[in-house]
Amino acid sequence: MSTPADLVKNFASALEQPDAPPPGKAWHAHSLAKGATGTALLHIQLAHAGHGTWQQAHTWIKHVSGSEISAADNTGLFLGAPAVAFILQAALGSPAHYEQHLASLDHHVANLAERRSTVAMARISRGDLPTFTEYDVFYGLTGIGAYLLRRDPGSSALEQVLNYLVALTAPLRIHGEELPGWWVAHDPHGRPSGSGHSNLGAAHGVTGVLLLLSQAARRHVTVKGQHSAIVRLCTWLRTWKQHSGDRPWWPETLSLTELRTHLTHQSGPGRPSWCYGTPGIARAGQLAAIALDDSTLQQEFEDALVSCVQDPAQLNQVTATGLCHGWAGLYQTVWRAAEDARTAALTAYLPALASALVRNSRPGSEAGPGFLDGDAGTALALTTAADDAAPTCGWDACLLID
Repeated sequence: MSTPADLVKNFASALEQPDAPPPGKAWHAHSLAKGATGTALLHIQLAHAGHGTWQQAHTWIKHVSGSEISAADNTGLFLGAPAVAFILQAALGSPAHYEQHLASLDHHVANLAERRSTVAMARISRGDLPTFTEYDVFYGLTGIGAYLLRRDPGSSALEQVLNYLVALTAPLRIHGEELPGWWVAHDPHGRPSGSGHSNLGAAHGVTGVLLLLSQAARRHVTVKGQHSAIVRLCTWLRTWKQHSGDRPWWPETLSLTELRTHLTHQSGPGRPSWCYGTPGIARAGQLAAIALDDSTLQQEFEDALVSCVQDPAQLNQVTATGLCHGWAGLYQTVWRAAEDARTAALTAYLPALASALVRNSRPGSEAGPGFLDGDAGTALALTTAADDAAPTCGWDACLLID
């Protein structure tokens, strides 16, 4: 069987040269989710770790940054100026000098964060419901805040984002009924919905908000009310924790009916992944507990993750390989959680998870070369398995698990 290091070489070889963006989609190069930006991140990590060359990384960085980059209000950590800034920040320390280009992007990202925070706070003041794209990791203020926390933690832009996220955790009263402040006015696929829903995932839901608030607090970057907001979100997650036998799990979403009855329609644990399910939620809860200095709470969330990764019924639901909802994301999330864990229980499961990742990883997957679902993201998780070390370039900070 191939080793993680062997597979990394195979993936890197298959992703050696960038292709032109699809016709009429120049923005595709600036997509961290599916485009060249994610592949550039792979070559940056390989160069930092001494497993690739900076010349190769520069080829991809030049391809990504060689066309006009948008900082419009529909951009976020996974598209446009914040995405390109993220990879340039990851490349700092290379022989090439990206500082000037990065400084220009930083200016645009800060303006974007401040502009969108102002709009979002006005929406809260009106008592309207948000959408995913206002606050999520991919295109919302949580993702933009993740970049700012890494790049400029003392900035007023990050302060505004954190103030907004604290405000987001306060309840809203809609038509006489109290709803969580992150309750969105559409269904999980973004389609209009009369009653909306609450999303518990890391990618689009309240777990992503908890990840950023906790990561910031852990680094002593806080605003008024942040501690209370973290407690409020942990209480929400503990309230909606379910059990199948002695195995805890969380529903992916909650409808208005489920909220009113305090009963979930989901019959059991779903696919264990970063984006939805126990791994992303448990990592968020663990980080929150560390930020709160609550060892009992930390153990509770770590035990939930141990229970998940030792359950064949849950692991059998993992059918993809990538970071978002596949073996790569599961492995990377558990690896990060094990690094901070109070016991070695999670570390004991890493070899088996690495083996599953290796068995299911093949260059040229149907998901394409992208970061979230495709080969670049899979290869990045394999670099962690190969070296058993934290990413040198910090690539998984965009998932908020680091």
